[in-house]
Amino acid sequence: MLDNQPRGTIVIEDLEVGMMRSLTKEITDLDIELFAQVSTDHNPVHLDEDYAQDTIFAGRIAHGMLTAGLISAVIGEQLPGHGTVYLGQSLKFLAPVRPGDLVTAEVTVLEIDYGKRRVQLETKCLVDGKPVLKGEATVLAPSAKFD
Repeated sequence: MLDNQPRGTIVIEDLEVGMMRSLTKEITDLDIELFAQVSTDHNPVHLDEDYAQDTIFAGRIAHGMLTAGLISAVIGEQLPGHGTVYLGQSLKFLAPVRPGDLVTAEVTVLEIDYGKRRVQLETKCLVDGKPVLKGEATVLAPSAKFD
C-alpha cells in the first residue's frame, strides 16, 4: 500500500514554516530483499528468520536505510519535491521496522533561508503512531526563478 499525497514541487518562494507532507507504505519481504540486492547489505537479521530469532530483535527487521528512504521519497516527490537537492540528513533509529509494518514518513518545514534556498526539515517515520526513526534534513529547494 502506498498512500502518497500529491507529487510535484513546492518552490522555495511558496514554502512556509510548518508545511508538512507524508507518505505511508507497507514494508514487504520483497522490499527488504530488493534493498539487500541494491545496497549489497545481506545482513541475516534482515533476510534469515531463524538467524534473526536469536537476536535482540527476536525476528527479521527491515534495513534502517530502507525506512529512511521513505523520507527521501517525501522530500524528492512532495516537499519541496522535484528538483530538490539533499545537502544533509541526521537519523536516529528508535525502534525496528518489521516486514508487514505500515510506515508513515513525515517531513515538516522547520526553517527557511530564502536567500540561499536552504530549507531545514524535521523528518520522522512512524509505525502505529509510534516513532521508529527521527532526524533532520537540510535541502536546497527549487526556485521559480530558475525554471
